[in-house]
Amino acid sequence: MTIVAALQMSSGPEVRANLAEARALLEAAADRGARLAVLPENFAFMGLRDADKLAIGELDGAGPIQDFLAESARRLGLWIVGGTVPVTGARDGRVAAASLVYDANGERRARYDKIHLFDVRLPERSESYRESAHIAPGDAVVVLDTPAGRLGLSVCYDVRFAELYRAMAAQGAQLFAVPAAFTAATGRAHWEVLLRARAIENLCAVIAAGQWGPHPNGRETYGDSLIADHWGRVLARRPHGSGCVTADVDLEAEQRDRESFPVLRHRVLGMETARTLTENTHE
Repeated sequence: MTIVAALQMSSGPEVRANLAEARALLEAAADRGARLAVLPENFAFMGLRDADKLAIGELDGAGPIQDFLAESARRLGLWIVGGTVPVTGARDGRVAAASLVYDANGERRARYDKIHLFDVRLPERSESYRESAHIAPGDAVVVLDTPAGRLGLSVCYDVRFAELYRAMAAQGAQLFAVPAAFTAATGRAHWEVLLRARAIENLCAVIAAGQWGPHPNGRETYGDSLIADHWGRVLARRPHGSGCVTADVDLEAEQRDRESFPVLRHRVLGMETARTLTENTHE
């Protein structure tokens, strides 16, 4: 079994302060024996306005946030899923919400750009969001090998799109990372049930790291960071407050259950979608 960690934060508009908090949480994860830690979406920056992320966007491969992730991974000997980092490069001036993975030597192993963008008006509420105004969507499924198992990458709103997780399972994923900044309203309604559904239907563990609480920009996020196993059992969670949760992921038990309960081999509908996404992917 391998220990994994989900880190919960309440980030604001000061990058330095957010990185200091992330550093302390990563150290706590390493102290608890974690081999892999997942930071939440927007861990390094939640601006007062959505457009503020454009000003702190980094070139791919260079910048203080990426340097922090590489240095932390190397210093702690820890694999890190860096929530999301605003990475520049889109021709229209938008940034990517890039989830970057660093190995225990501080080398970057993967980049996943959030595919599904949160352009919604919440039912019966005055809240509305339009991520696509400043974020360019990704188009590639990303799965990679880690010491904790074969890891599929996703971000927040992605969790509502089961076909993405089916495509990652088709590439051999054994666990999913879900860094998030779920709204308080949608979190209360859907957060846990969506995460457990993605785990159950794919027989994959889930590491979900969330933002929590009221933020200086007036937004309130749900928190409840959790780790669930392939059977949908919640192994550890932190409902409120910043902190670190850890759990053992038992891949041997996961494989035994996949053999005795071969739901992944019984699929009939949706295979074409999974194949198409898999064929279009790159790491």
